[in-house]
Amino acid sequence: MGLLARSVRSDSLPPSLIFAGPSGVGKRLTAIATAQALNCPTLLVEDAGGDGALLSPEAESLRSRPRTSEALRASGGGAPRELIFDACGRCATCTRIARGAHADVILVEPGDSGSIKTEPVREVIDRSGYRPFEGRRRVVIIDGADALVPAAQNALLKTLEEPPPSSMFLLVTSRADALLPTVLSRCPRLRFRPLSPPDIVAALVKRGKSDQEARAIAASCDGSLGRALQMSADELVEARAAAQQVLRGAAASDDPRRRLDTAKDLLSNSVGGAADREQLASHLRAMASLLRDIELLSAGADPSTLTNADMRPALEQLTGAYRGERGVRAFAAVDQALVALDRNAAAKIVADWIALQL
Repeated sequence: MGLLARSVRSDSLPPSLIFAGPSGVGKRLTAIATAQALNCPTLLVEDAGGDGALLSPEAESLRSRPRTSEALRASGGGAPRELIFDACGRCATCTRIARGAHADVILVEPGDSGSIKTEPVREVIDRSGYRPFEGRRRVVIIDGADALVPAAQNALLKTLEEPPPSSMFLLVTSRADALLPTVLSRCPRLRFRPLSPPDIVAALVKRGKSDQEARAIAASCDGSLGRALQMSADELVEARAAAQQVLRGAAASDDPRRRLDTAKDLLSNSVGGAADREQLASHLRAMASLLRDIELLSAGADPSTLTNADMRPALEQLTGAYRGERGVRAFAAVDQALVALDRNAAAKIVADWIALQL
């Protein structure tokens, strides 16, 4: 997030931005943190060289200066070092923004229908035309921007192209391709990547998970901390068991009918709709984790690198079937199935397809 911090410091943030990336990787939190950095009265000044952080009374004056060596010189002299500006996170302004109680930070999100209608969008457009009530900048955060109905997106176009000078718009989405091309063309896109497994593990351990459980969840959450925090040990055990059963069934028979029978294990608690897609996605992420470990065992890798070390005997039995090219094809098929689910493909069709591809 150094790019955002530098843009805040130089007051060069574009007036409209799209935060795009997988769900649960911190896009909304980053949007809120950006709103805090733009409005915090006591900025935190941190040396980009890693020499610590301090609350500086000179933060405001430095923030407004050009990026000269003198302006960027750390306290006490010495060689020029870049300073990163961030919100303090502790003042009344920052805490109210975090709680959603600040007059100049407006959050728009999908309603009960799952979509964002035109009326709330027109309301924030009207509000953005006025000067901020108490902060430096008015920030409109549209979380789940892909849920904007086409009419609401069209209503935003002129404001995104020529926003009021004291307002900015942050569109947060995990499906940027669902936005109209006219919206995408008006907003620079900041792409968020999935979090790395070590980052997920560290966050889970910090929240009380054991290292082994955290590693297993990290391998099954597809880089999403939000998803990882929602996963329980029981869900993980069930997902791995279902995935293992399907892998074993596909290895044991080439008969399409028998394989389709094993696909039922991927939808053991079918209730229909989005719930089925989420359950199937959980089982497929567990399957990808198992296939990874199978390939590691086939290659003779260090057993300590296994994510599912407790399942090693069962996985060793599958190495003969899934080593080499078949394992790579199976892993690629799981990835394609997850993409299809993300695009709202029917869970039953995806489950049957993956069983035939393994």
